[in-house]
Amino acid sequence: MNYILVLVPIGLAMGAVGLVAFLWSLNNGQYDDLDGAAERILTDDDE
Repeated sequence: MNYILVLVPIGLAMGAVGLVAFLWSLNNGQYDDLDGAAERILTDDDE
């Protein structure tokens, strides 16, 4: 029972950190150009 009192807050804190990191990446434009990297690999930059 004592383990639950420790593990539940740790799990909630880890979930909150993950949510904050995801929201930070959304606000900083990490997901704005999803197709750019997929198409950039097909172009030949050595000219």
